[in-house]
Amino acid sequence: MGARRILYLTGTRADFGLMQATLQRVLSTPGLQLQVAVTGTHLSREHGSTVDEVKASGLPVIAEIPVDVFTRSGASMAFAIAEVLRGMTELLERERPDALLLLGDRGEMLAGAIAALHVGVPCVHVHGGERSGTVDEPVRHAISKLASYHFAATEGARERLLKMGEAADRVFVTGAPGLDGLRDLAAGSREETLAALDLPADREFVLALFHPVVQQAEEAARQTRAVMQALRELGLPVLWLDPNADAGSREILQALAADPLPPGSRRLAHLPRPHFCAAMRHCAVMAGNSSSGIIEAASLGTPVVNIGVRQHLREHGPNVVDVGTDPAAIARALRAQRDHGRWPCDNPWGDGRAGERIAQLLATLPLARAVLEKSNSY
Repeated sequence: MGARRILYLTGTRADFGLMQATLQRVLSTPGLQLQVAVTGTHLSREHGSTVDEVKASGLPVIAEIPVDVFTRSGASMAFAIAEVLRGMTELLERERPDALLLLGDRGEMLAGAIAALHVGVPCVHVHGGERSGTVDEPVRHAISKLASYHFAATEGARERLLKMGEAADRVFVTGAPGLDGLRDLAAGSREETLAALDLPADREFVLALFHPVVQQAEEAARQTRAVMQALRELGLPVLWLDPNADAGSREILQALAADPLPPGSRRLAHLPRPHFCAAMRHCAVMAGNSSSGIIEAASLGTPVVNIGVRQHLREHGPNVVDVGTDPAAIARALRAQRDHGRWPCDNPWGDGRAGERIAQLLATLPLARAVLEKSNSY
């Protein structure tokens, strides 16, 4: 028998950054071959043309599936799922990999899971079984029900998958892949980091990432203004990373263009992952609603203010404070977290060794077509 061919589908800077170390581990594991299909904002110049980073990593990109990431509406997100479904169906039919590897809760991952099931390719889902609310949670659970295997990040996620009717011998706790190599990526000194980010050398700064909540797209501008008002009240320079392409993101960008951030601030469409990890390590506080604040920041002891409902009910460590979208409440939480300073590096999401577990499982789990036959466990 030849090597097992594993295909990974990536749609954003976020999922690729989380999975890069694991994908490199898969690529170097005897008996495994890795291929990558690229779609979504990776192919958008406005979002940093991050397909170039995927290629520069040395991972073999075998397909690019363009989708509309500019309309930024709920309907365009649904149409994008259809476009990825067509593209992935054609790719899986042509390449016939032994397994499709997917992460998280994005629409492109749902499209890949649907295509794989119908074409007859086992699907392996990373980060299933988690609560997060908004559109993300039902999409995540839908992918789980379509998948043949589950690589859960926590014991709580595993228990939810079992309660959803997934068979116990199909669910494995690997930890969160985004923690692998995180401290090495963030190893740059404070001075080096501030210089690379072009931030004031003599001041603390806030790292901000605020994405739209699809079901609250009409509130995105107001919520963004509330976050910006609180940041201006705090008064520290802000490193603000632009949002994803979901419905409501255009309104966030318009709000950002209309009002200034505090003096010394910077706005970027994209930040290479080593710089992003270093920014997480050295910021005075991280603000917004990115999963990186929930999952990765705990390993660096970063104080986090999690704003709004995008990460609703997500498991997190004591370094995270949840707050609504009232500007006064956000400002209070920012001041409290800044005053607290670093937290102990205690992370419920894993130990930074997910990649080796995932690679070993991919090399040894049964992948015959029989694993596509699923029934609820009850």
